[in-house]
Amino acid sequence: MSRRRVAAGNWKMNKTAGETRTLIRDLGNKLKGIEHGCEVLVCPPFVALETAVDAAKGTVIEVGAQNASWQKSGALTGEVSPEMLEYLGVTHVILGHSERRSIFGETDETVNARLRHVLSGSLVPIVCVGEGLADRESDRTGDVVRGQLRGSLAEVPADQADRLILAYEPVWAIGTGRTASPEMAAEVHALIRGEIAAIFGDSVAEGMRVLYGGSVKPENAAELLNEDEIDGVLVGGASLDASSFAAIIAAVG
Repeated sequence: MSRRRVAAGNWKMNKTAGETRTLIRDLGNKLKGIEHGCEVLVCPPFVALETAVDAAKGTVIEVGAQNASWQKSGALTGEVSPEMLEYLGVTHVILGHSERRSIFGETDETVNARLRHVLSGSLVPIVCVGEGLADRESDRTGDVVRGQLRGSLAEVPADQADRLILAYEPVWAIGTGRTASPEMAAEVHALIRGEIAAIFGDSVAEGMRVLYGGSVKPENAAELLNEDEIDGVLVGGASLDASSFAAIIAAVG
């Protein structure tokens, strides 16, 4: 089964609305000269999403958010609902990023609640899983990743699971300059696909896209994408520069 590759940029807490417009304009111009068939996605901060959607019109660039609430509305100061994102024209949303888990206390249970509400609408969720350095060094990567998948995807029906995109992000490689070798990344991607098969069946697992995230740069993107199990990348800092992200997109193909 052919899986369309994805090049997604997670901008984290970077770029004002004005800077967002400029970056998307520059990226769109660079992509006009690049042969690629992958899905291109940028995920700016909430306050720049409306600007991003407007700036991306007429380009191949789609816009995602960095989180979404488990409720449509209510007394939830600081939260943003999937319905609000859909109204703006946002198409995707990242859930369970390692920084949300480690800094803001997200758990598999809260990620699962957010995911199940997102799936009641039209957004495409990108669910993140990955182990920390201590887990990797103590040979617990498999246990940690399987546990995160089971918890985050609990009670998701198989007929909705095919909308999911997963992202494997070894926490020890995020923002550190360290990158899992292509072989290490592919091994965990295969483990993830096997776990998805156990949960939802072989057909869903074969069609589900699994991205790699962890200090992806133009210098290592092509080598990572040579692995059949890696269906694209979730890029942090390198997506904040139009030239570097365009080079990564070219590598994704």
